[in-house]
Amino acid sequence: MSSLLDIKTSVLRQVQACPSFRRRTEEELGSSSADPQEPATGAWKPGDGVEFFAQIRLILKKREGRRGLPCPEVLLCSGLPAPAEPVDPNRGLRALTQEEVFGTSPKEHEEAIERVKKAKAPTYALKVSVLRAKNLLAKDPNGFSDPYCMLGILPASGASQEPGPHKEQRFSFRKGAKRGNPLLAKCIQVTEVKSSTLNPVWKENFLFEIEDVNTDQLHLDIWDHDDDVSLVEACRKLNEVIGLKGMSRYFKQIVKSARANGTAGSTEDHTDDFLGCLNIPIWEVPVAGEDRWFKLEPRSSASRVQGDCQLALKLITTQRDTGMSQRGRSGFLSYLLLLSRLLQFEHPAQEPNSSSWRGELSGPAATVLCLHGAQSNLSALQLAVLHWQVSSRHHQTRTLDYGYLLGLLEDMQAHWEEAASLPQEQEESLADSFSAFSEFALRLLRQLRDYFPASNSTAVNRLELLLKCLDKLQLFQPSFEICPFETELNMDIAAALKRGNREWYDRLLDTKSPREQPGLQRLAGMVELVDAVYEDLQSCYGVYASLFHSIIKIDFFTLTFRQLERLVAEEAWVLTEELNPKMPLLVASQLFELYLTLADIQRFWSSIPGRDSRSLALAGIHAPFLPAVKLWLQVLRDQAKWRLQGAVDVDTLEPMDTSSKHSSSAATASQCFSHIQELWTCLAWPDPAQAQGLGTQLSQDLCEAALLYAELLRKKVQAQPGAAGEAVSEPLCVVLNNVELLRRAVGQALRGLAWPEGPSGLEAGLPRPLLSCVQALEEDLQREARTVTAHLTSKMVGDIRKYVQHISLSPDSIQNDEAVAPLMKYLDEKLALLKALLVKENLSRVLEALWELLLQAILQALGANLDVSADFYSRFHFTLEALVTFFHAEGQGLPLENLKDGSYKRLEKELRLHKCTTRECIEQYYLDKLKQRSLEQNRFGRLSVRCHYEVAEQRLAVEVLHAADLLPLDANGLSDPFVIVELGPPHLFPLVRSQRTQVKSRTLHPVYDELFYFSVPAEVCRRRAACVLFTVMDHDWLSTNDFAGEAALSLASIGGIVRSQVGGSVRAGQPITLHLRRPRAQVRSTLRMLEGRTNREAQEFVKRLRELEKCMEADP
Repeated sequence: MSSLLDIKTSVLRQVQACPSFRRRTEEELGSSSADPQEPATGAWKPGDGVEFFAQIRLILKKREGRRGLPCPEVLLCSGLPAPAEPVDPNRGLRALTQEEVFGTSPKEHEEAIERVKKAKAPTYALKVSVLRAKNLLAKDPNGFSDPYCMLGILPASGASQEPGPHKEQRFSFRKGAKRGNPLLAKCIQVTEVKSSTLNPVWKENFLFEIEDVNTDQLHLDIWDHDDDVSLVEACRKLNEVIGLKGMSRYFKQIVKSARANGTAGSTEDHTDDFLGCLNIPIWEVPVAGEDRWFKLEPRSSASRVQGDCQLALKLITTQRDTGMSQRGRSGFLSYLLLLSRLLQFEHPAQEPNSSSWRGELSGPAATVLCLHGAQSNLSALQLAVLHWQVSSRHHQTRTLDYGYLLGLLEDMQAHWEEAASLPQEQEESLADSFSAFSEFALRLLRQLRDYFPASNSTAVNRLELLLKCLDKLQLFQPSFEICPFETELNMDIAAALKRGNREWYDRLLDTKSPREQPGLQRLAGMVELVDAVYEDLQSCYGVYASLFHSIIKIDFFTLTFRQLERLVAEEAWVLTEELNPKMPLLVASQLFELYLTLADIQRFWSSIPGRDSRSLALAGIHAPFLPAVKLWLQVLRDQAKWRLQGAVDVDTLEPMDTSSKHSSSAATASQCFSHIQELWTCLAWPDPAQAQGLGTQLSQDLCEAALLYAELLRKKVQAQPGAAGEAVSEPLCVVLNNVELLRRAVGQALRGLAWPEGPSGLEAGLPRPLLSCVQALEEDLQREARTVTAHLTSKMVGDIRKYVQHISLSPDSIQNDEAVAPLMKYLDEKLALLKALLVKENLSRVLEALWELLLQAILQALGANLDVSADFYSRFHFTLEALVTFFHAEGQGLPLENLKDGSYKRLEKELRLHKCTTRECIEQYYLDKLKQRSLEQNRFGRLSVRCHYEVAEQRLAVEVLHAADLLPLDANGLSDPFVIVELGPPHLFPLVRSQRTQVKSRTLHPVYDELFYFSVPAEVCRRRAACVLFTVMDHDWLSTNDFAGEAALSLASIGGIVRSQVGGSVRAGQPITLHLRRPRAQVRSTLRMLEGRTNREAQEFVKRLRELEKCMEADP
């Protein structure tokens, strides 16, 4: 009993037998056993079932990557270096001379140095940009100042200071005349006055000629401007000076103003105030220039100043004695050629990652370029333009990092917005570089799949940077007077992409499926071509589309999909028209695979929000593939049967492993049905009417294959010799598990075959034909499972009967539990073994079958022992209750409602009746008649009566009105019916005799209208079993009367019995229609139990009933 405590199962519904696919399968199996049936003409050989389903698995595996929209993380699966881009050494900038810039000999280098030393010294100039100051002293009463700057170049003589015994004194443009120091500054320049601020911003540029870079200094003063005429106003009149006299007056005014501003007195309250100064030696200015903050200095140690000033300084040459200058070459062109040669020599062409080089020059090369750019007075914009021109050209000869090129464009764009436009010659040169680069980029985009494969993350990153470069080029287009592009760059890119798509497709077509070949030879290659197109569209959507749309606003996916889809559709239409008239089965299989991919392409488009596949060239492509699909389904049917046959042949009917309880053939069958269902889902036939026909045929084929497999299993296990004395057959358990696995697998597969149909055509979510197929197969497989279960439990019938007989033969001296113990031990051992061999559903089936066997064995034991003691029945009653507890297993076995149904009720009633007295049994006999209901109400006819009880006369009135639709029991097709009316049970009405109506000849609808009275007390009529029994007989003159039917009416339901009628004996009540019937099993079981009793009352009752039964026909 303990073996059932951990069983958790549910009771499977009992299904009734019904005609189904079994007959067809058995006929096919029967014919194939004698002469195996070959598949349709031209089908693959029987042994090819394995190969066929292996091909199906490959198709399904290919479709696993086509579920849903592609994800970039899945597509970008490779981090290898990007493919090499095409380069052309002739596209670079050519040098003016053939000699190598850095390849001269030491002697030549010394000669060059000597020539430079002998050459005329270059003329220098200092570019000064006064940008801003901060944290200046407040000199005005309002807490601010009105600062301005004075700056100029101090020669060596002006930089010296006279020694004094007191404080250190520094140069200032406004030192007092009393000190006797002349103004030595050359070309004094003054900024604008910035009113009321301590953080002025000037951004003014000045240029000063330099005589001696080793001794000259830049001097700058910052002053607070007052309202009186000051030095700044005098300096501003410099442009008004005319002639030598005017210049003399100008310097006098400068000196006067400086002297007045430097002298304190009551009359000088409004002179400018000193805020700080700077002294910067020219030789300290870096070669590349500098832009930084300088801390303001006082004129003397006693001066109080604060704050900083930001200056941008750059030392340039205005004239050089060089060969390039003599030939009229500009610094712009010189820098361009120099940078070009440096890139050629320093780019590591032979290294593996040379394509990721970002223009990093060595220290000496960078110094040379910096010096050349500074001395040539090239602006930041010109330098950015030069680096872009040279690098973009160099990229076309030796690949660079696109991020480096993008940075050059961004740098050039930033300086372009700040600076003035370039000279026309330089702008034309820049436009040429843009055109050359865009032409190079368009050539790459035409071969997008070769140079930027979607699976290579490195290549995709390069593509993103290239597109950003092209996007930057478009931003420069409105800035050029001479447009570098003949049309919009977006249009050129779209045209290049379309051309590239067509070239890629043509190459693929020539490789996979050349048009010169016949259709049969092209088909396999066409499948590969369409697969390649689908994968390419996935890459376009998952990788390329977002880049092109977000960067240059081109819908690359739509452009590519429309173009490739149209090309594929054209090829598919032509190929199917050529192959349809002559289509062998192998061609049908390949066409089926081709259609699956074409359908995937359509679904791919439809799965994108806002896309409609009805406008595609592939719309309606399913029509020419319909013959191929139908033929392929025939191949599938035959191959599935051969595959199942082969799986059963090699099956050893042993569990595959410790974790499973089914054998190898069940796993194969389940996998086959699953693959078929997945293929149907992939097919997704768009035409509803055609889909219904295909789906109906496929579902029938699946059902036939499933029943064929079950039949093959049963025959295989029957052909195996059973072990002697083996009560539980392991092969049978495996077969039962196989059938259960098959039932679930094929049921799931069939439900997956649902095709599109209107709501009115669905039942339980499935089309009606498919639902009928599912239900019929479910019944067949349930029947098959019951058959195997019966075969499995039949080996235990003998043992069960032996142990039940042991209980029945046990003497009364043995305790009940001791008598039942051998049976319980046997059941515990066998069920423990079954639990280890069977799955839960099958264990439940076996438990139900064993339960029924036990109940039947006990009933047989009771029938074989009629005249026994009450202890005999008490022991079996104990046995029955013990078995209920055992099979229920505290709720983990069979449910109680299942255990206490059917045969249990009959057995429990018989055991209970055996405990009753004879009269209680007779009353039970009549109670069973009252409970009996006719299953077929119109089969035996109807009888109309009216009954009431007359309280005053103490009598029961029974009126037989008429009958209808009686059974024809005579040879003429009619009957001679009459009705016997009697009260029962006899011991309640011992003095009441039965009465009968007149015989109505030759009719099935007799009318009697006869009234009968029975003198009986009302209290007796109220007894539970008291009833009036109507028996309809057919009168025969030459033989015994024939039984036509009977009906019983409880006396307690008659008016006047329970409650007295008002008015005494007044008749009341409506006619009652009773349906005639024949005695059922429950009535007969009570009768058989009475037959086993030897007392007189029981024997007389049985004798009386036997006389009536002689007139009855057998129960149909």
